[in-house]
Amino acid sequence: MMKVNRKKLSLAVMQALSAGALASLAAQSAHGQVPVTVTPPITTTTRTEVERVPSISVTGSRIPSPNLESTSPVGVINAQEIKITGTTSAEDLLNRMPQVSADYGSNISNGAPGTATVSLRGLGRDRTLVLLNGRRLPPGDVVVYASDINQIPVQLIQQVEILTGGASAVYGSDAVAGVVNFIMRDNFEGVQGEVNYGFYNHDQGNSLADIVRAREATNPSQFHVPGNVTHDGDTVDANLLIGGNFANGRGNATVFFSYKHDQPVLEAARDYSACATGSNATSLTCAGSSTSFPGRFINNVTGSSFTIANSAGGVRPFNAALDQFNFAPYNYFQRPDERYGFAAFAHYDVHPQARIYGEFLFHDDHTVAQIAPSGIFGSEFMLRNDNPLLSSAFKTAFGITPTTPGDVIILRRNIEGGGRADDIRHTSFRTVVGVKGDLFDHKWDYDVFYQSGKVIYQEIYRNDFSKSRTALALDVVTDPATGLPVCRAKLNGTDPNCVPYNIFTLGGVTPAALAYLQTPGLKKGFTSQSVQGATLSSDLGTYGVRTPWATTGIGVAFGVERRVEKLETDTDIEFSTFDLAGQGGPTIGTAGQYTVKEAFVEVKVPIIEHRPWVELLSVNGSYRYSDYSTGKTTDTYGFGAEWAPIVGYRLRGSYQVAVRAANVVDLFTAQGFNLFNLDSDPCGANPTATLEQCLRTGITAAKYGSNVVTNAAGQYNYLQGGNPNLDPEKGTSKTVGIVLQPIKNFNATVDYFNIKVDKVIGNIPPSFIVGQCISAAQFCDLIHRDANGTLWLTGFVTATNLNLGSLETSGIDISANYNWPLDRWGGLGLNFVGTYLNDFKQQNVPGGGKYDCAGLFGATCGVPAPVWRHNARATWSTPWNVDLAVTWRHADKVKIDKSDSNPLLAGSFNSVDREMGERDYIDLFASWAVTNRVVLRIGVNNVFDKDPPIVSSSVAGAPFGNGNTYPQVYDALGRRIFLSATVNF
Repeated sequence: MMKVNRKKLSLAVMQALSAGALASLAAQSAHGQVPVTVTPPITTTTRTEVERVPSISVTGSRIPSPNLESTSPVGVINAQEIKITGTTSAEDLLNRMPQVSADYGSNISNGAPGTATVSLRGLGRDRTLVLLNGRRLPPGDVVVYASDINQIPVQLIQQVEILTGGASAVYGSDAVAGVVNFIMRDNFEGVQGEVNYGFYNHDQGNSLADIVRAREATNPSQFHVPGNVTHDGDTVDANLLIGGNFANGRGNATVFFSYKHDQPVLEAARDYSACATGSNATSLTCAGSSTSFPGRFINNVTGSSFTIANSAGGVRPFNAALDQFNFAPYNYFQRPDERYGFAAFAHYDVHPQARIYGEFLFHDDHTVAQIAPSGIFGSEFMLRNDNPLLSSAFKTAFGITPTTPGDVIILRRNIEGGGRADDIRHTSFRTVVGVKGDLFDHKWDYDVFYQSGKVIYQEIYRNDFSKSRTALALDVVTDPATGLPVCRAKLNGTDPNCVPYNIFTLGGVTPAALAYLQTPGLKKGFTSQSVQGATLSSDLGTYGVRTPWATTGIGVAFGVERRVEKLETDTDIEFSTFDLAGQGGPTIGTAGQYTVKEAFVEVKVPIIEHRPWVELLSVNGSYRYSDYSTGKTTDTYGFGAEWAPIVGYRLRGSYQVAVRAANVVDLFTAQGFNLFNLDSDPCGANPTATLEQCLRTGITAAKYGSNVVTNAAGQYNYLQGGNPNLDPEKGTSKTVGIVLQPIKNFNATVDYFNIKVDKVIGNIPPSFIVGQCISAAQFCDLIHRDANGTLWLTGFVTATNLNLGSLETSGIDISANYNWPLDRWGGLGLNFVGTYLNDFKQQNVPGGGKYDCAGLFGATCGVPAPVWRHNARATWSTPWNVDLAVTWRHADKVKIDKSDSNPLLAGSFNSVDREMGERDYIDLFASWAVTNRVVLRIGVNNVFDKDPPIVSSSVAGAPFGNGNTYPQVYDALGRRIFLSATVNF
């Protein structure tokens, strides 16, 4: 049964429909007057910057509809709204929408694929289908196998249509949560140039600054409070649009050139991210890493820890307060990014009944994801007495004698080499060619097309350390020929290039040693997609096929498609053998492909029209059969209905069965290791589980409570990989809603949605496996501790791909739009869109318990899922060629998942991590049409420079947690100022 916070929902409805009250007052005041004409939509030659009442889209159907109505909820963002936001990237545009949950983007660094992806309703990027002009956008990455919306040229967007619910019967696999359709300006006449510039402006003042300052007092080399920021994170975007008709208007060609460059922002530049936060019972703290500089050296016999004290090689006890390493300042809060783009669209009517058309899209995106320096992360070494780099003090501390080597665990950060820089480039090509027109005296429409897309991937992982070379470089003896230190491996010929790595004295590391140890990891590959399709559609009313009570004929569409998906990656030996110290596991090449052949049909039947209390009663249905070369077949279908008792009031509803077939990555990825976040190993230092519980995880009584078991960074290993026997996921979605257009210039919608996905493809969350083993003795066979009892040195949790449990979400979308003519004062536009999240239930395994993540965040639930989000905007189009807009963005507070009473979520946590508070952002915008050819714009997003909510870095863990918050959810970098100019030649 649906649970509803009535107070919250009532407030939402009141906010959404308040525009209706204003509309009624306006209508009453205008009684008896000549109706005022609605402000026309914007073109390249009109002054107005905002289109007031968005048109209703038909994304989700292949049947041409004269009344442009849909039985499923469709949200629309038009080009003018994009200008108001000041965004130059598709991810920023979509992340503002209440229907969209945060996913990969430019504010992700640790684990970033270099792409931007979209997740509708929080159901995942793999269950959201992205279209460009109604056709698939190909997968954008060889690991994150989802469409990269970085490829979308934002300044070329005419509008974005967001469909809620399954649409696999119309579009095929992946349309489970919904569809995002980017519609381009592909029929342009003229020359238009545009330049956009934006930057962040931030005043420090977060309470975390005092905590950083306290650490700075004891460890000034690692902790520092930054000053106010005049500007950083600068973005420059320039584009040129050229188009024109030819052959007496029978054809058009449109081309678009774009360039975009984003400057990086380090976490060091904000006081709330200047250190990686930890927490105690009462407050946040500045955490640090024992993988430090000049290092932490642990006597593996006695457990004592030391660090290097001076250039003579002296040692002193390691003191966390003085010696921990602050890894946060190296991480990018915003990645540097450089993009080049080109798009071309053309069509030509070769015959009154045949139009040939083509599209071409090129995009090159180069970005760098940087995190803290690499080094030696707790590896064990046997250091011998004949090593000339070891001082007598070091030998004494570690019991090294001529007959007894020292058993030493080393944690040492490569400060000399700088941060680990993941240099990533995606180069994409997309081509569409086709012919469309009509047949049989214009009674049938046809469309036949071929589409191909390819993304070339190149990655160079710089400044990481070779583990095998490190072992050789630390095994040093005296060269009998020169009397100088030399690698034993060089003397015996094992590695003639070896250079000693002197980490046993301050200032001992040489450039030659770094050049030997810092081995780049190389990875390359591609994804490709080809689609062939043909569609026939008709209004059978031209044949007289209609019901006796309707004037509109029955609409039909049917067709066939064939799609081929292919992926291939190659990695060098450093990646594939897990020789790089800063990686979570080996990265192994992958290759695979599949083909799917499909047939589909769709029908729309107006049953009754223009009758008393039945202005319209219509139903529709769709079906698709898909046959995969992997041996799987699927049947998807959908039904919809709408009833308008009178003009201006319409009820609508739909039921859809959709699928997500396993993609190439799901099926064929080689198994390997990665990292997951866990606040602390429950069996490590200060254990939160009993010895009996921990024995189930494979730990020994001797290692129970050991400091070594706990990883200070809160990251642990898990085994992941593909499975060629995966079944398709099955999704069902139900929507029901009302569309209100009671008076001129006003519309409002209220829609309920419920989407459920079964046989979810994925792995059981490793943190869930550990928690269930501790609390319920389940999944313990998936936990593999190493000899030291750890899950982070060589231990791991098995979490390979399987068909698992289910996801289910429900809620209510509300929108309202009103255009209020102000006579000689211009016009006022009021717009509102909000989403109430009723629940977000997850079941990790079939038959297992469920937990609800609505209003929660954390290690199990992931990114924050506010119960209520909305955008509200007021826009004044003045009679003086100036438009002004103010936008209010709101997101409810969320609580840590461990605070929930559900035993599958409940756990220990510190009170300061209990809640991430609600956020309200105010954005301002102004535009001035200097002439009919020149428009200038300026805007400020997050005018009051509100900081994001902050929690412990181990709670807001990578990849989507960054800088102690969730930067894809909140405005993480402060106030954003943007300027732009458009010139029509």
